[in-house]
Amino acid sequence: MSEMSSSAVPARPASASGTGHTALPPAKERKQVLGASLVGTAIEWYDFFIYGSAAALVFGPQFFPTDNPLAGTLAAFASFAVGFLARPLGGLIMGHYGDRVGRKSMLLVSMLLMGIATVAIGLLPTYATIGIWAPILLVTLRLMQGIGVGGEWGGAVLMAVEYSPTNRRALYGSFPQMGLPIGIIGANIVFVIVTNILAPDAFQAWGWRVPFLFSAVLILIALWMRLRIEDSPAFKAVKLERKDVKAPILDLFRNYTGTVLLAGIVSIAAPAIGYLYSVYMLSYGTSTLGIERNTMLLLIIFGAICHLITIALGAVLADRFAQKPVFLWGAALLTVWSFPFFWLVDSGKPLNIAIAFAVILLGQSLMAGPQAALIAELFPTEVRYSGASTAYQIGSILGGGFMPLIATGLFAAFNSSMPIALYLLLMGLISFAAMAVLKVGRHPASADAPVKPGAEHPGMGAVREGRE
Repeated sequence: MSEMSSSAVPARPASASGTGHTALPPAKERKQVLGASLVGTAIEWYDFFIYGSAAALVFGPQFFPTDNPLAGTLAAFASFAVGFLARPLGGLIMGHYGDRVGRKSMLLVSMLLMGIATVAIGLLPTYATIGIWAPILLVTLRLMQGIGVGGEWGGAVLMAVEYSPTNRRALYGSFPQMGLPIGIIGANIVFVIVTNILAPDAFQAWGWRVPFLFSAVLILIALWMRLRIEDSPAFKAVKLERKDVKAPILDLFRNYTGTVLLAGIVSIAAPAIGYLYSVYMLSYGTSTLGIERNTMLLLIIFGAICHLITIALGAVLADRFAQKPVFLWGAALLTVWSFPFFWLVDSGKPLNIAIAFAVILLGQSLMAGPQAALIAELFPTEVRYSGASTAYQIGSILGGGFMPLIATGLFAAFNSSMPIALYLLLMGLISFAAMAVLKVGRHPASADAPVKPGAEHPGMGAVREGRE
């Protein structure tokens, strides 16, 4: 990535409006922020996704024992979905304090919450040991994970976007987005290693705990990286001029309710794809299609690598052609690929499944690449953490959190993947329609964003598109 020298950008006075009209921070400082955003988010998603892998592979018999394997799987996926119910709460709480106290402090809190909950799951006794308390404690810890990750995305995205040069806004914002496939890769690699080293009985008995306990090491690394960075220039400018608001959430819903809801609907398709392929496909491939577990794990890792590369592609295209059209391309690709995706997957052939994953994740990435900068720019700095977090978590619940559960239920009801394909197609159409009417780019979020007339006017009026 080419960096702009800080000396090449003339200093501007800090803007009270929160659009971040300050001197562009030095390249070294920006690189530290990008590294902390990427690594920290990757580790949080690693924690979040090892739960999904464990839910697909072991949590049914370990915490929700039943004579009906389908019922156990549904219960395990329901506990996975519980984390999504807590994510808006995390987004609201940390969004409030992130807008009042700072982005950095909330990123540290979210990391600690996620780390403590994940390690505790690795130490949790099973149903055979403590009975009904096992699933109760598991769900409670999953709620803690949800609160942690609910505050993570908004903070990591804003740190990256608010440090960005104008012509690299989407690319900078995509770094936290890339943390998601890196987390998936890490979670599945650890499960591949553990399942290959240990005998099946040992894995079921205690080996599944290793990925959770390993998180303790990763969390310490991320905390060290995040302690070394400063809060964003845009946030510091608002604090300096004392233009922050006492109740960001109230101000957000007083002035930007329509924007929050519409941005949340825009955000449903991308997580729907992510959790379909990374969580549900592991269960569907092994239990329904009879594919070997290691093969499915490796296919998911392959998909995550494609995802990682194409998120960067989506961001670069968004900086080149503007954020909104690139997002629309991704939503359109999802709608036309939903049925071919399942036709290929249902063949049971690894090559076909790899192709299905690669194409649908390209569609996801064309949405995810511009998504962070696009959502951040909908809100002024003083309510930006609250607004971005709330909108994103609405989309994650509606699109992603219940996808594995809904997909499992649809297949059980119809004994066919076609209803799941139709559901996925509808997700794409809804996001496409919402994005088509959303007015983007009202509040420039980058460190060197220029002033535009009317840029601080609340409501749905657009001042500019995603690039200058």
